[in-house]
Amino acid sequence: MRRRTWAAIAGVVVLSCAEWVNWRWSRTLVGDGEGAAEAVVVLGFRNPQETANFINRWRVRAGIRSIAADNARGTRVIFSGGATGDGAAEARLMADYAKSVLEFDGAVLLEDQSVTTWQNITNVIPLLEDVDRIKIVSQPAHALKARAYLRRQRPDLAEKLVRADDYRPGEWLLVKPLLALYGLWTLRGLQPDERGVAGKIA
Repeated sequence: MRRRTWAAIAGVVVLSCAEWVNWRWSRTLVGDGEGAAEAVVVLGFRNPQETANFINRWRVRAGIRSIAADNARGTRVIFSGGATGDGAAEARLMADYAKSVLEFDGAVLLEDQSVTTWQNITNVIPLLEDVDRIKIVSQPAHALKARAYLRRQRPDLAEKLVRADDYRPGEWLLVKPLLALYGLWTLRGLQPDERGVAGKIA
């Protein structure tokens, strides 16, 4: 009985720590943001199949729910991601899912050449020049990495970053420990201020 109790406590601690880490990442390198023109950048995940995979479908849903409620018609959603192998570009698959399944009828732009996160940011920059607020959507660690890359490439545009709705308490609960571990690994190349150790957290 005691072993079960300690195992339950350990499980709660692990889940709580993973929840907190993802929450923190979702609020790092973002500001308050003002202005009417908004861009939501949805980053693709490798997708060799002919339709959007589970992760890309979730990212599309998170992207659409990130649109400000009072600005639905003034927001452009940018799907970013190139092709995996000989298949269709991730951006195209995500856009098709948004339109055909979620019935999204807002403004959509495609960036279909990127194969790395750095390229995602490089290639969407021309689509962000005239907006007031920028939201980058992915799993929290990946989105933070992309925000850090925008900060490196275009600090002026990074000042326009605001929080997306890609973190919600309890969502992905059981896999959040794995996401946290992977996030710590993938963010190892960022500077402390980029990871939120000394950076801005809204």
